[in-house]
Amino acid sequence: MARVVRFHEHGGPDVLRVEHQEVPIPGPGEVRIRVKALGLNRAEALLRSGHYIETPAFPSGLGLEAAGVVDAVGEGIEGLIAGDAVSVIPPISMVRWPTYGDVITWPAARVVRHPPSLGFEEAASLWMPYLTAYGGLIDIAGLEKGETVVITAASSSVGLAAIQIANRVGAKAIAVTRTSAKKQALLDAGATHVVASAEEDLTARLQQIGGPRGIRVMFDPIGGPIFEPLTAAMARGGILIEYGGLSRDPTPFPLPAVLGKSLTLRGYLVHEITGDARRLEAAKAFILDGLAAGALKPVIARTFPFEQIVEAHRYLETNEQFGKIVVTV
Repeated sequence: MARVVRFHEHGGPDVLRVEHQEVPIPGPGEVRIRVKALGLNRAEALLRSGHYIETPAFPSGLGLEAAGVVDAVGEGIEGLIAGDAVSVIPPISMVRWPTYGDVITWPAARVVRHPPSLGFEEAASLWMPYLTAYGGLIDIAGLEKGETVVITAASSSVGLAAIQIANRVGAKAIAVTRTSAKKQALLDAGATHVVASAEEDLTARLQQIGGPRGIRVMFDPIGGPIFEPLTAAMARGGILIEYGGLSRDPTPFPLPAVLGKSLTLRGYLVHEITGDARRLEAAKAFILDGLAAGALKPVIARTFPFEQIVEAHRYLETNEQFGKIVVTV
């Protein structure tokens, strides 16, 4: 039996329950992992509250990231043995493959032996943010040396990963955050410029930084009214990559800017990368190389013990964190 976190109805953090559930023996192509740490993501709060792209059947598990030690392997497994320290690639469906538990069974093709330099907490903070940022900036936008990219929600784990990846390829990162409270931390994290959207004229600041040519790449998980200032500062032929939609306000379609500058507004989910073996291998190679070089390093905001999963979700919803929230098991 394993401890798992499940919810029996949609709602706030208080609907989460630590329960006991039997863990199956790993089948062909699967491994069983004794989890040491979990990385929390906004998508999990959306699933729990009933606003995610998946609709769960109750009771439902949840979770996209975990790191731990291989406990057992199924038939046909090569390259993984009991005792290996590993982390997991986010699943296509966290309802089918939830990570919130102290023992999980996982497809071996989505298990990575993490570098010895990473502890379990960092390894559990790795794949969702860095695969998301790599997919948007490198795989889709083709961000290059000398370019500038605007990164909104910059203090999130994905935002910080995007700043590091931009620096890794020699690009400049403009970090957009709500207030100036996190400005110095974002500069210390590698941002070239920081714009506080609630305190400054976002359009004017981005146009000032981007100059007359504008900025080609925008990387945004928010949507809503921010689309208009972002597109106003974009370069002709630029691309806005939308990977979240966190705003509850309607998202206006900025028709004049899109037509006048031939812009691309591109919806994107990390499943594009994780569901394509070739693209996933390229992403893993880029990320592992960056880790080895010291250019990429997960930022952990705060850790909670497994028994405090409700408190961890409450903190997740404050938006006060700088980096990843981790739950230790």
